[in-house]
Amino acid sequence: MHDAVVTPIRIGIVGLGKIARDQHIPSLLADPRFELVAAVTRSATAPVDIPVYPTLGAMIAATPGLQAVTLCTPPQGRCTLAREALEHGLHVMLEKPPGVSVGEVEALVGHARERRLTLFATWHARESPAVQPACAWVAGRAVRNVVVTWKEDVRRWHPGQLWIWQPGGLGVFDPGINALSIVTSLMPHELFVTRAVLYVPANRQTPIAAELALADGAGAAIDMQLDFRETKGDRWDVAVETDAGRLELRREGAELEIDGRPVAVPPARPYPRLFERFAELVHAGTIDVDLAPLKLVADAFLMGHRVEVEPFEE
Repeated sequence: MHDAVVTPIRIGIVGLGKIARDQHIPSLLADPRFELVAAVTRSATAPVDIPVYPTLGAMIAATPGLQAVTLCTPPQGRCTLAREALEHGLHVMLEKPPGVSVGEVEALVGHARERRLTLFATWHARESPAVQPACAWVAGRAVRNVVVTWKEDVRRWHPGQLWIWQPGGLGVFDPGINALSIVTSLMPHELFVTRAVLYVPANRQTPIAAELALADGAGAAIDMQLDFRETKGDRWDVAVETDAGRLELRREGAELEIDGRPVAVPPARPYPRLFERFAELVHAGTIDVDLAPLKLVADAFLMGHRVEVEPFEE
């Protein structure tokens, strides 16, 4: 009889910001599929007892048997880090968004494929507990329209994160791409942007708010309102009208309501599910990179009407 125990994947984490500390590290420590062995950070310490290094190269050189990395840095420069990791034979998990351009991530896919390594572009909102039940309910129904309301207080959720306002930082699309990851899962047909208005502070490079209209070529209309200026309570909601009822996702897919009635869903555990998937991909030696959400953001920037608004200050 074969032993069912699998040797843990020795993984390092690159970048120890909020998402790494709140999600990646706890998920890795709780998952026997992984052994967290090192980290890269500009600070001198980590929140757990592992060695830290100033650069990815230093971590690789000092960590025998390292097999994988999860990249939690801002998207600017992430492609360079991913390429370095792949060149050293490491499997790579990318935080969202996977990069600052569609082209650079597509190049990474080719790089990983050539080396027979795993590249995993994660979309944590898709792992929210109500999303898959919602997808199952929408399947087989004709979608008439979708309304997305994604509003939060940037000072609360992104304090001091200057990168988000710089080219490649996406601005309000950094959380807004989570909504797009959900909508692209829900909809049975490929989506495209038909209108975009980007509200950009006079002293910043990326939008603080945006309005989008999307279509699917099959008669459905998707309207999105994204805003970083919400101070009266966060809203991460998706409402879907079909020919056979109405569905609402709330709290980024943590809650589900169908035809006005709440539907029970399991507790939220998106990051543990992402690492479960990463382990499966590593053991299978396969790639999972869906660029649909990033392509929609890129098209919004490409065709968006830019409106200058008052400067944003922390």
